[in-house]
Amino acid sequence: MTNPATTVLLTGASGFIGQRLGPVLEAEGHAVRAMTRRPEEYAGPGDPVFGDVADADSLRDALADVEVAIYLVHSLDKPDFEERDAAAARLFGTVAAEQGVRQIVYMGGLGADDSDLSAHLRSRREVEHLLGEAGVPVTVLRAAIVVGNGGISWELTRQLVKRLPAMLVPQWASTRTQPIAIDDVVRYISGVVAHPDALGRTFEIGGADQLTYVDMLRVVARIQGRPLPILKVPVLTPRLSSYWLALVTDIDVTTGRNLIDSMGTEVVVTDTSITDVVPGDPLPYEDAVRRALADGA
Repeated sequence: MTNPATTVLLTGASGFIGQRLGPVLEAEGHAVRAMTRRPEEYAGPGDPVFGDVADADSLRDALADVEVAIYLVHSLDKPDFEERDAAAARLFGTVAAEQGVRQIVYMGGLGADDSDLSAHLRSRREVEHLLGEAGVPVTVLRAAIVVGNGGISWELTRQLVKRLPAMLVPQWASTRTQPIAIDDVVRYISGVVAHPDALGRTFEIGGADQLTYVDMLRVVARIQGRPLPILKVPVLTPRLSSYWLALVTDIDVTTGRNLIDSMGTEVVVTDTSITDVVPGDPLPYEDAVRRALADGA
């Protein structure tokens, strides 16, 4: 099924997902409006428009005559990210309702609702609710690690394998996750835009493989031809882990801590209903890794 062409506001248009999604939306015939705080510097697809998720007036201008809004905003690198993201989502949803937006599409995080979610995943759940609080139907796509050049979680994996001759990992490294290629994320997002069967629904999306974090590191090391001895240690707190990551990678301490806090929660797909709306098989992890490495070469 080909979704009807529509006017789409793409927030985070120059970000990791947004810069790949914009060209696909345009190719499918949608009129793309790229929201940014620096429209004069934007060189990507679509028409740049100023917008700040903390400024209601700018959101009214950005959302005027928009039918579908894609919300790719989060503040993981800020200590008060939960409060920031909640306020931004509430305001965005309110203004979207005022302007007659018919659908909001949001990228959330995998994880069972009844599990002990980290602050990061709790915040993603709260944003899902707040975006739709004023009445606009929200389509949520919940994912775990997104594998692609420039993604924070992928960069963490890639840099650890590249820079360390061996690795000590804590117990959370044995937690299962279901990484997904950025190409599949873009395919799913574009597939639910203006799709009548996606309105007001939550979907789980993941790649073809369920792996532990140790498994993921080993796959990357093997593809790159690098020996990587891995030893699990019983005591390595999230706080210590985040400082260690900041020393050996480009990931800042705050972001590292928020990511690590989520790694103790199993995040795998348990509901495959997305395939009823967006058919197709996702890439295996190894293929996703090879594409990410090629893109970054």
